[in-house]
Parts: sequence; structure tokens; C-alpha cells
Amino acid sequence: MSTHIVVLGGGTAGTLTANRLRRMYDAGECRITVVDQDDDHVYQPGLLFVPFGLAQPHHLVRSRPRQLHAGIDYQRARIDRVDLDARTVHFAVGGWVSYDVLVVATGARLLPEETEGLTGPGWGENVFTFYDLPGAVGLHHALERFQGGRVVVNVADLPFKCPVAPLEFTFLADWYFRRCGVRDRVQLTYATPLDAAFTKPAAAKALGGLLADKGVELVTEFTLGEVDGAGGRLVSYDEREVPFDLAVVVPLHGGAAYVDRSPGLGDELGFVPVDPHTLQHPDHPEVFAIGDAAGLPASKAGSVAHFEGATLTGNIARLLAGRPVEPSYDGHTNCFVETGFHKALLIDFNYDTEPLPGHFPGAVGLPLLKESYANHLGKLAFEWLYWHTLLPGRELPGIGAEMPEQGKSHSLA
Repeated sequence: MSTHIVVLGGGTAGTLTANRLRRMYDAGECRITVVDQDDDHVYQPGLLFVPFGLAQPHHLVRSRPRQLHAGIDYQRARIDRVDLDARTVHFAVGGWVSYDVLVVATGARLLPEETEGLTGPGWGENVFTFYDLPGAVGLHHALERFQGGRVVVNVADLPFKCPVAPLEFTFLADWYFRRCGVRDRVQLTYATPLDAAFTKPAAAKALGGLLADKGVELVTEFTLGEVDGAGGRLVSYDEREVPFDLAVVVPLHGGAAYVDRSPGLGDELGFVPVDPHTLQHPDHPEVFAIGDAAGLPASKAGSVAHFEGATLTGNIARLLAGRPVEPSYDGHTNCFVETGFHKALLIDFNYDTEPLPGHFPGAVGLPLLKESYANHLGKLAFEWLYWHTLLPGRELPGIGAEMPEQGKSHSLA
């Protein structure tokens, strides 16, 4: 009887995991099933561009099952819970599936209703998010109507996926309003729960400098407690207020709802705690987590899921062969930061090394921590790579899962 690997989630992490595993095992050796509640695979990095008219919503959505290699079963179902002792996944409409190995890849869930007032008066009128497709489309229409005033980009709290996206939105808003000829009538503010523009010191300095250069006010240590849409106020837990005419909010994030209904699977936020280097659950060795669903100190970004993929699939193979798993994932994260005016900045880091200046992936390559047109082209090229290389589970030529040291300058950090 063949081994059954069940992958929960057909997004970035789940799709690339299933495809990598299918390339490793033939159908007689291993049955692979992917479970998701809908059939729409959204290219999430593209949501950033929708509000500015730089991406069309229908171009960002493709069929989930069509991204999977032949020989992978796809089951459309809403998950009710996971029974870790019985090694079964139960569905909301009844029925269940058993597994030998379980991969949790159901991502992060937006929880706007958890912030007082966020989904109240003003939601979809002068308060938006671009972190889902309906919100990005609504924000596009709002920006088309906007003639001036106070625009606040706010991160409610940590953790959240794609940590550079709110900064990118702010940079693109500066570009957009200048292109529309109304920048002098717009006050841009970036409000974050962090004590700087970003978590890593060198990147925080570079990105904070860009905000200042573009005339963007930076409000730090601002953890969102309440949204007053009618009065145009964001209120922090320490009762500071930031006024707005248009608020762009990154809501609170949590894990998938079924994780909370599955004793022993997740943490208090609904993310799945796993070893940061092996991606294996500490109490259930047959359970792994990848991507945004994993409770790791790594960023919740698409590049992380890609780099984790090699470790995860390798460790599943070791587990099935009766060999010890290897702690090979180093927290490698790579992010293009769109800064407007056909430029972008690139950061590359891991658990132990913060973003450094230099070049990626080696001594000759794209500049790090520096705006360039080449990085902008890299950002745009990523969409093709996403659909044709990352999701199919292929390696990126010249770019390994481990963070490269070559080309980085520690002395200039």
C-alpha cells in the first residue's frame, strides 16, 4: 500500500510542495492529495499593483488544480479539523481523509473584524485593505476619486504576510499622486507597530531614508486598537491618534480557522509551531508546516515558501526512509521592494544575517539595499517565474535555498 501525503492548502506553499513531491515519487510509491476550500489561486504579489491600475484583477487569478502536476489528487473541501492522534482530516460537509504525512500550508487569514471599528462605518468607503482582491479593487476606485487629503498606510500588528508590501504601497502612492499632479495636496503617513520602518536595522535605515526622501511621515510603535471611520481616526492601544481621509490598513493576521479546532496542532494565533530549521512539528513527527501557516521567526513571504520547499520535501523523504531529518532551512528570505518611478530595492537575509549591501546572488548580480531599474525589472519578472518555475517546484537557476554570503559586504552594513 502506497504512502499517502496530504497537503492542506493549494496556495503558493502547498502547490510547490505537492509538485516537488510528485517529481520525487511516482504514483505507485506515493499518493499525494491537496485539499483547499476553493479553486481560485491568486497571485498575491500582484495585489499591490491593482489599486494603482498597474495590474488587472482577472490576470492574477488562475485555477488551483491546473497548477498541480498530473498524478496529484485535488479535493475541494472546507476543513473542519485535524485529528492528530487518528491521523485524519475531517471536512465541514462530512467525510474525512487519512494521512501518513501531513503538510499544513493553509497560509494566513485576514482578521479585520478583530480590530474594533475596522469593518464598521467607513469600511470600503474611506477605509480599505489591499491584502485581498475585493479590497484592492475597491481601493483602486477610491484612489481614482481621491483629490487630496491625509492618506495613512497602517500595519495593525505583527505578524503579517509580505512584510515589505505596506512600504511598497506607500512608495507607489507617492509616485501615483505625483503622476496625477496632486502630491502637493496629499499628506502621506506610514504608521507601524515597529520601532522603525522595518525589522532589520540596515534595511530599516535604508527604507526609513526613502520614506523621508519622499516626504512621508513615519509613525512608529503604533499598534492599532480602534478605527473610527466616520471620524477619520486611527487610535493606538496607548490612545495616540492618527487622522486620515483615506486609510489603507493591513489587518490582523491569524492561521486558518480549522487549526483552532484541532487540539495540539497550532499556537494561540492559529499558526503551526514547527522546528525553524526542519519544519517538523515538535510533537508529531509526521506533521510539517510551510509558508505563512508555519509559526516561524522567518518572514511570511513567497520567497520563504520557495526556499523552505527544498528542506520540507527532503525531510519528508528522510522521514519515509527512516532516516533523521536535517536542519537545513536557514531562514532565507529575498524580497524586491518596489519604490516607484520604475525602481526597486532588493533585500536578502536569513535568521542570523540581516539585509546587507552588495549584490545578489553573487559578486556580480542585482544590487542589494540600493534602488535600481534592474531590481524593478526583477520584481516584474517574478510573476512569470512564479507561475512557471516556483509553483511547478523547479529550482531557480543559480539561486539555492541557502542564503548566499558571496557578494555581501558586512563592513558597509
